[in-house]
Amino acid sequence: METLEDQPIHNLLKEEEIPQNKITVVGVDAVGTAFAISILMKDLAGVLALVDVMEDKLKDEMMDLQHGSLFLRTSKVLVIITAEAHQQEGESRFNLVQCNVNFFKFIISNAVKYSLNCKLLIVSNPVDIFDLLCGFPKNRVIGSGCNLGSAQFRYPMQERVLGEHGDSSVPVWSGVNVTGVSLKTLHPDLGTDIDKEQWKEVHKQVAESAYKVIKLKGYPSWATGLSVADLADSIMKNLGWVHPISTMIKGLYGINDDVFLSVPCILGQDRISDPVKVTLTPKGPFEEECSSTLGDTKRSSDGIPFHCLGYNRILVGGCAYCPFYLICD
Repeated sequence: METLEDQPIHNLLKEEEIPQNKITVVGVDAVGTAFAISILMKDLAGVLALVDVMEDKLKDEMMDLQHGSLFLRTSKVLVIITAEAHQQEGESRFNLVQCNVNFFKFIISNAVKYSLNCKLLIVSNPVDIFDLLCGFPKNRVIGSGCNLGSAQFRYPMQERVLGEHGDSSVPVWSGVNVTGVSLKTLHPDLGTDIDKEQWKEVHKQVAESAYKVIKLKGYPSWATGLSVADLADSIMKNLGWVHPISTMIKGLYGINDDVFLSVPCILGQDRISDPVKVTLTPKGPFEEECSSTLGDTKRSSDGIPFHCLGYNRILVGGCAYCPFYLICD
């Protein structure tokens, strides 16, 4: 029997179901919600899926977004992981490792179960460690890296930031330019300890910016959400733009270990993390300090049962209830 819903339109041909772009946001906290709004505003996906362990919170956010959907345009699978224990005032991102790692393993195992061939964009902190622990092939996993940090750095001056996301990020002063004019050429002491204009304070402000927001607001959300939406835009639309994102850099800058650091990369559907070869000055070997910091943090989580069988294989470790995946050498 024809329903009222069917009566206004007469279908001449049966429509073929067209696969839609789908983005899944895991964690509808302040960052996850900000990202969901940014995705809808940018019209990046036909399907937006929200996932959270707090069912009531999830329903509330879903209803709120649905009620506003008439004011928006319609929203290959991309899974964005923002869920984490929140960073407290004065707490380092690396202190979150033990608290978040079991939570992260559970999320990854379920993401793989429902979206086997998905791409991962990890926002949860410490992002560089989780990029490695997830175990996805390096062309299918990136971290939000220094995309936001670079925007924060460009706010007072146009530049990019490389290295570990957060406290150990390193400014590449040699790349600073205004309309193609190198500031390092005009001011050789730029960013050094003997710089009378103290430009290195700009980077210090970037590294401390998240802690200031946490102190004043309790959590950062909108800038992070917009930054991650910017990355998703490049992936979903295959734009091939360059972003400073966290990716496997083994074989670059003299690093021979499996380390994820944030470097400028070409970002698109097929070329998800092709690093751009940046020339660094001998006086600034950022990879030694950053990789050492990350290595210490990774070793601090050695209680996690890793099972290594070979290079570049997706391996399963942990237990049957809560497996996780690791690329290992």
